[in-house]
Amino acid sequence: MSALSDPPTMAFLCRTDLNLSAGKLAVQCAHAAVASLQRAKKTHSRMVQRWKESASRKICLAVDDEEEIEYFLNLVEEASLPFALIKDAGLTEVAPGTVTVLGVGPAPRHTMDSLFGELKTYE
Repeated sequence: MSALSDPPTMAFLCRTDLNLSAGKLAVQCAHAAVASLQRAKKTHSRMVQRWKESASRKICLAVDDEEEIEYFLNLVEEASLPFALIKDAGLTEVAPGTVTVLGVGPAPRHTMDSLFGELKTYE
């Protein structure tokens, strides 16, 4: 598989049960992107470089609730991928400590597809 057909990707698993505003969700995904990228720089630096040199692909995926995030978090940890589990400070829309987003990657697209292929794009 060529690098062009398997671009590194970051995925953001976003809870739909929280009904977050668009702005709140954007900020939570931004937190996840920064934190996951910082972790990836330490453990997957070559993948980070490939991701930066390509289109820096990202995708937001819908999960039903915290239980589903925990399910995927276990898969991500088993795959030894960089990730960031975002817990909100609770100043605006949700209670303190509420898990909002799981950010994963960057990792090869085929890896992301194998882990998250069943999920739908967040709308």
